Amino acid sequence: MTAPALAVTVGDPVGIGPEITATVLAEFAGRDDQHGIAVADLAVMKRAVDVLGLDVELRAISDWSTPSAGEGVIDVFDIGVLGDDLPEWGVVDARAGKASVAAIEIATQAAMDQKVAGIVTGPINKEAVWKSGSQHLGHTEMLGELTGVTKQDTMFVVENTKVPDHKLQIFFATRHMSLRKALDALTVDTQVDSIERAHRALQLYGVASPRLAVAALNPHGGENGAFGDEEIEILRPAVENVNAAGAFEVAGPIPADSVFHQGLTGRYDGILSQYHDQGHIASKTFDFDGTISVTVGLPILRTSVDHGTAFDIAGQGIADAGTMRSAYRAAIGYAPFVDGIRAEYLPK
Repeated sequence: MTAPALAVTVGDPVGIGPEITATVLAEFAGRDDQHGIAVADLAVMKRAVDVLGLDVELRAISDWSTPSAGEGVIDVFDIGVLGDDLPEWGVVDARAGKASVAAIEIATQAAMDQKVAGIVTGPINKEAVWKSGSQHLGHTEMLGELTGVTKQDTMFVVENTKVPDHKLQIFFATRHMSLRKALDALTVDTQVDSIERAHRALQLYGVASPRLAVAALNPHGGENGAFGDEEIEILRPAVENVNAAGAFEVAGPIPADSVFHQGLTGRYDGILSQYHDQGHIASKTFDFDGTISVTVGLPILRTSVDHGTAFDIAGQGIADAGTMRSAYRAAIGYAPFVDGIRAEYLPK
């Protein structure tokens, strides 16, 4: 697709999502390499545009194949949940939660039906979602259920502008669990599985011959057991097993205080982080506003901001749209690989 349609869900309509969505879609309107469509109540987008003082027209559409109207126009797939009766900015509200869930459901179905190339998601408020009656723990779990997938991975994407044409993708062997439980969850088998899934994801998302490294867990990589034996008993055997299989090579385990710098400066395309904060701190310290999240394992393309709803500044027109801009730009870049992603992960 030379001009992929991308569905952008604004997230919670009383958070900063509508504002950053409006900002980015206004910037990209008229470009011939994409067609961004906001998925929200029309009144939500109108309020955001008014707060920002944007000189743009909002066009309500009901057909994903509607051609872009060009510069100065933001297309809105009106979900019809809130109408003109909008909840107050920055307040946890069940109606807002219902609207955010509806937008995700509508956009995901459009991607599953191949009416859009992918979805870009704004930040939701979990409390509002739960107040609406939804039992979903969060975005990822919701998307898994909607697409029939039970295993998804998070891939962070970080760019270093000093290294032309290179971006670093960070994966996570464990995610939302305590550090103690994350350590207990590491085994040779799970590490091998994580390495293989990360390598395959890099291929599917456009890296022909991925250079993947495994981050060590302990200081200095354990110093041969002086500071911990996970490298000796789990990580190194997993790397050796993968390399012995011969399908591809992986480096590591490499001390975490070095490997992320090496990846950012071009030595590696991907790094497997061992626990949530290990990869998050490295990427967000380097570029908090530019780090974006891709959900790998879904049969659709989904990029996302990696921040919250910022209720404290919602409605003030001061929200930084940097991460949404990066997520949207990444979706454009990954759109050519959608067919392969779908073929790999669509439940058989």
